[in-house]
Amino acid sequence: MQARLLLEDGTLFTGKAFGAEGDSVGEVVFNTGITGYQEVLSDPSYCGQIVTMTYPLIGNYGINRDDFESVRPFIHGFVVRQHELAPSNWRAEYTLDSLLKEYGIIGISDIDTRMLTRRIRHHGVMKGILTTSNKRVEELLEQMNGTSLMTDQVPRVSTKSVFSAPGTKERVVVIDFGSKSGIIRDLAGRGCDVVVVPHDTTAEQIRRLSPDGVLLSNGPGDPKDVAHAVTTIRELLGTMPIFGICLGHQLFALACGADTGKLKFGHRGGNHPVKDLLSGRCYITSQNHGYTVLDESIVGTELEVTHINNNDGTIEGLRHKVHPAFSVQYHPEAAPGPFDSSYLFDEFLEMIRNHKLANPQLPRQAQMQAAWRESAGQSANRKGELTYAQK
Repeated sequence: MQARLLLEDGTLFTGKAFGAEGDSVGEVVFNTGITGYQEVLSDPSYCGQIVTMTYPLIGNYGINRDDFESVRPFIHGFVVRQHELAPSNWRAEYTLDSLLKEYGIIGISDIDTRMLTRRIRHHGVMKGILTTSNKRVEELLEQMNGTSLMTDQVPRVSTKSVFSAPGTKERVVVIDFGSKSGIIRDLAGRGCDVVVVPHDTTAEQIRRLSPDGVLLSNGPGDPKDVAHAVTTIRELLGTMPIFGICLGHQLFALACGADTGKLKFGHRGGNHPVKDLLSGRCYITSQNHGYTVLDESIVGTELEVTHINNNDGTIEGLRHKVHPAFSVQYHPEAAPGPFDSSYLFDEFLEMIRNHKLANPQLPRQAQMQAAWRESAGQSANRKGELTYAQK
């Protein structure tokens, strides 16, 4: 079956269809990863986007149950040069084609993805429509122009209820703006008592959970579309350690008075070099974002830049000068990508321990946590309070 990808500038690509049938509109972006297409597909940060893989062969090792980064994919389309129908890998449980069919995602192969990527790099990301229909180009342009890009991605991908990954050490509340599973795995692997809450959880509701620290997760879209989260972060700042990742980094910056803007074509892939300004060391990082914190907006805030992108000089890390809080634009949990930056989770936990030592009244939280756990199983919670429950 034939599939077509039409960009808003009128550029048309014709190839072979795989996955689902129909029409889908989204922002067309590209990812430079050589492997990890399953993790890319299941990263909630791609919600509303049509993703192009620059590596030419995709689907060759199939799909397995262990490499998902969310419960389902949220992308609006998948573009590849060559789609492998018969994967060869001992871990493969089913094919890329069957995964896309299951979740209603259209795929297109046998197009010049190099040309498409160069066009996006030159002109910037743009809206596109992916279709398996026989509609005329004029009809497709009208349909695409009449469809607005999404601005409610975070509510779509965030958890709808509180759940936990119990542990015996520090309690970390993860505000889920579209969190990858790898973040929770990294925290749980360090013994943390992880509690994941919805994106619109208030500061007061978070305090009732008596966390030792708060992690602001990654997520899709423009950080300015999540204004309620900026208010929450501002209210929590200074009361407990905070660590922001990707979208969480941008929201942290907004809460501290900085500003964000859209990149021409974003950073998406597993090979982005980031320089630590303190040590001078360069880390290879996994990234997926279309927005950045603006350099000039840092002036006059209580933020300092800790990391920059070696390719374009954009801000990749921030630290608050007064309060125990920091953030990075990239993904220390990788998945896919290198694990160079996983030490940042250890730095966050060290920050939590130092904060406790500097505030000797904090051990009382253990009593509060015990009281919360005791009451959590009761069904008669007051209206409006969070229920501490496992997923």
